[in-house]
Amino acid sequence: MCGIAGFILNDTTLEQRPLLDAMGGAIAHRGPDDSGYLEAVSQDGRYKVGFVHRRLSIIDIATGHQPLGTEDGQVQVIFNGEIYNFQPLRDELIALGHHFRTASDTETIVHAYVQWGEECVQHFRGMFAFAIWDARHERLFMARDPFGKKPLFLCEYKGSLLFASEIKAVLAFPGIAAKADEAGIWDYFAYRYVPGPATLFRGIRKLAPGSTATWENGVLRERVYYTPPDSLSRVAAPLPADPVATFLDKLDESVRIRMISDVPFGAFLSGGIDSSAIVALMSRHAGVPVKTFSVGFKEGGFSELAYAADIARQFSTEHHELEVSVDQVIALLPDLVRFRDAPVAEPSDIPIYLLAKESRKTVKMVLTGEGSDEILGGYPKHVYERYAGNYQMVPGLLRRSLIEPAIGALPYRFRRAKTAIVNLGLEAFDERMPRWFGMMSDQERSRLVAMQPPTRQRDPSLGCGSAGNSALRRILCFDQLSWLPDNLLERGDRMTMAASLEARMPFMDHELAAYVSSLPDEYRVRGRTTKWILREAMKQLLPQAILERPKVGFRVPVNEWFRGPMKDYLYEHLTGAESRTRHYYHAQALQQVLAEHVAGRQNHEKLLWSLLTLEIWHRQYL
Repeated sequence: MCGIAGFILNDTTLEQRPLLDAMGGAIAHRGPDDSGYLEAVSQDGRYKVGFVHRRLSIIDIATGHQPLGTEDGQVQVIFNGEIYNFQPLRDELIALGHHFRTASDTETIVHAYVQWGEECVQHFRGMFAFAIWDARHERLFMARDPFGKKPLFLCEYKGSLLFASEIKAVLAFPGIAAKADEAGIWDYFAYRYVPGPATLFRGIRKLAPGSTATWENGVLRERVYYTPPDSLSRVAAPLPADPVATFLDKLDESVRIRMISDVPFGAFLSGGIDSSAIVALMSRHAGVPVKTFSVGFKEGGFSELAYAADIARQFSTEHHELEVSVDQVIALLPDLVRFRDAPVAEPSDIPIYLLAKESRKTVKMVLTGEGSDEILGGYPKHVYERYAGNYQMVPGLLRRSLIEPAIGALPYRFRRAKTAIVNLGLEAFDERMPRWFGMMSDQERSRLVAMQPPTRQRDPSLGCGSAGNSALRRILCFDQLSWLPDNLLERGDRMTMAASLEARMPFMDHELAAYVSSLPDEYRVRGRTTKWILREAMKQLLPQAILERPKVGFRVPVNEWFRGPMKDYLYEHLTGAESRTRHYYHAQALQQVLAEHVAGRQNHEKLLWSLLTLEIWHRQYL
């Protein structure tokens, strides 16, 4: 797990090392153990190539220094991530005549590229973003893993190409100015994140998950090599004799291969079914007690530490707990926006970062339950979405004048039902998908936001709205192509790497995802039961209380903080004289939202948090 950055320069008067030092220094937190460089010039002298690698040593500590290349040095790679199947892949390559000098997974990438070229990505099982300089063909080849667990940003600037694990490394390059992309801001108001390939920074974009990018002869070409299986209609096929047992075997294997490490490791444990399942399976393979780490809040009613402690006792883990206060949130927000290079749209970023810092005192790597909901169908929306067509058959006048006002007046504890009614009434799939977890519908955005919609139009459906697919597969397709890589996985990467901690996610294994997607929908969502197959598989391993717990989510008490200790902080940032974003909003509409929340008439915590961290992003970067 590391940080990578580099460039192809068409200005050969520039010195590579100072530029690489600046870019690498911006992401030093991703790799505090070591640094390495590659400096090369094209044969015709028209281009300069530069790589910088910041290393967090996890596997093959002694000989895993990067850049790492072939024996003749003609092919060099810098790599962020882990290739979990590197050992059998190494054996296959040796049988094909390749010779290895190290025991690292990184060297497997080099030889796989030499053997299979751009198709090497089809052989990797892991999380990765890497860049290869192939001096034989004067070619730069870059790739990102299937689900986008590891980031890679691109910037084409005055005929040069820059790339990096984080945007701040690109901004460290002379002449690259931080400028807001207004179309990205417009999208942020709907999604609470910027859908790829765009970012909030003009001229800087993401390489899409499951994609490669190849630079050759001054031309950059991008290609998609993987799309999630739920983006396609299920093809009926014979089921295994015991689908649940097969699922458990595959999940167990996914956990086992992610425990390969040359350094101490542990697990994040929330007390929910996902992280509890990971800890239960880790305990099968660990020769010593698993180290587990949990976080909660000082406010009563928001802490799940007791549930996590029950699992820790059951599996005799070496358990660590951490409590978070509102003062820590206020103090950390600007720093975390800087780590993220984006607004911290999820309040849970903060406790995750603090938990990562606490974990880093004793381990360098953790396993987490991230991605289970998006692969197995774990959110209430995965149940509700099937009713969209039925609800929209109710006359619009009746919905708007009677049903929706009545539901909207319900207390906060009915927030999921309120969200469901609002979203199910949105007839356009493209609008409904982001609104499930997003900030505002088109109508709500027009009411609050004063800026003009951008002329750039994108396809927010990502092709997931196909009539030939089931409602569950359509919404999971959107989750896997947008919500996961552009928000959830981005959060997990930045908050753990900010603490120099590697996070591995067994549920995000693309082979496991393919198996689950091959099953009928009821193996994921059955009636009102979400993640049915996981609950069935865990019956012999986890207590009934954990299996039957409803989806809680990692709730941060923002609602209460905005009415109390963070109220003045919120008003100052959104409406004060120093606010950089207040011109984005209709002043009266914003004041109404703030007044409703503070008075307790409505809970606008998600909206206000998103606006607050957007303001902090402006203060940090612009």
